[in-house]
Amino acid sequence: MNLSFFDQFTSPCLLGIPLILISMLFPTLLLPSPDNRWVTNRLSTLQSWFLHLITKQLMMPLNKKGHKWALILTSLMTFLLMINLLGLLPYTFTPTTQLSMNMALAFPLWLATLLTGMRNQPSISLGHLLPEGTPTPLIPALILIETTSLLIRPLALGVRLTANLTAGHLLIQLISTASIALLPTMPTVSILTTTILLLLTLLEVAVAMIQAYVFVLLLSLYLQENI
Repeated sequence: MNLSFFDQFTSPCLLGIPLILISMLFPTLLLPSPDNRWVTNRLSTLQSWFLHLITKQLMMPLNKKGHKWALILTSLMTFLLMINLLGLLPYTFTPTTQLSMNMALAFPLWLATLLTGMRNQPSISLGHLLPEGTPTPLIPALILIETTSLLIRPLALGVRLTANLTAGHLLIQLISTASIALLPTMPTVSILTTTILLLLTLLEVAVAMIQAYVFVLLLSLYLQENI
């Protein structure tokens, strides 16, 4: 029984080939790129408004130098948002519940922000490791602490996204299993449990959107420190 709860986090395979790549590419089919031959409709207008809103929110903490990252950050936000929401549908697989994938997204982008700061302003970037006015005896300890906190940032990004989505999926499966098991013996409790399940599903929709936003927002804040 315990193993069956975690089977939903196993990448499905077809003829021994993992289908995680297909599940990662599927959200792109839902956001087509309009061209001049398309007639503007409500869907494309809503899509443009939504992308503009995301870009505006992500670019607010950044100065003009950071606006070069607008395409990368907006694309990442849309990608994570679509994958998280599609993963809440029945009989689907959520790639963002895999720590390896989240780390593959977090580490290169964090490293890119760090290398950008080391190239453009090395003295200021290294100055973050030692706060101004630090007493001399505390300098070695503070440098070690700040270096550790700097290196742990990509791990925190990946683990935060993985843990929140995994916990939500497990709760949904546990409560749904309990409501089905209680239906023959205690229908009243089963109906109450189903109501809780519906509320939890709405909460997970909000968590899926918030976690995608937090992931990209933290990357933009890391970028602001280094430009």
